[in-house]
Amino acid sequence: MAIPELQQRLRDFVAERDWQRFQTPKNLVMALTGEVGELTEIFQWLTAEQSATVMSDPARAEHVRDEIADVLAYLLRLCDVLGIDPEAALAAKITKNAIKHPSN
Repeated sequence: MAIPELQQRLRDFVAERDWQRFQTPKNLVMALTGEVGELTEIFQWLTAEQSATVMSDPARAEHVRDEIADVLAYLLRLCDVLGIDPEAALAAKITKNAIKHPSN
């Protein structure tokens, strides 16, 4: 499913629950931060080697996928509320980073 379709599904989900009034940029950023914290918690005490194999444990892999989905959902909602095209924003940032950090 493409990003605009995901954003529409999220928009519909929010509208069906009348949550638009709560999903202000400030609240979405706060929620996004909380979800990133939950994702961080999964990796917090793992070694580098353990973190590289985190997806080999089915239960932990599901937890990682769920938290990544939560992070992505809030990020996509924030983009939608602010009128930012996330694909265009990322493409522009990659270009800026290539200029800022040229390859050897």
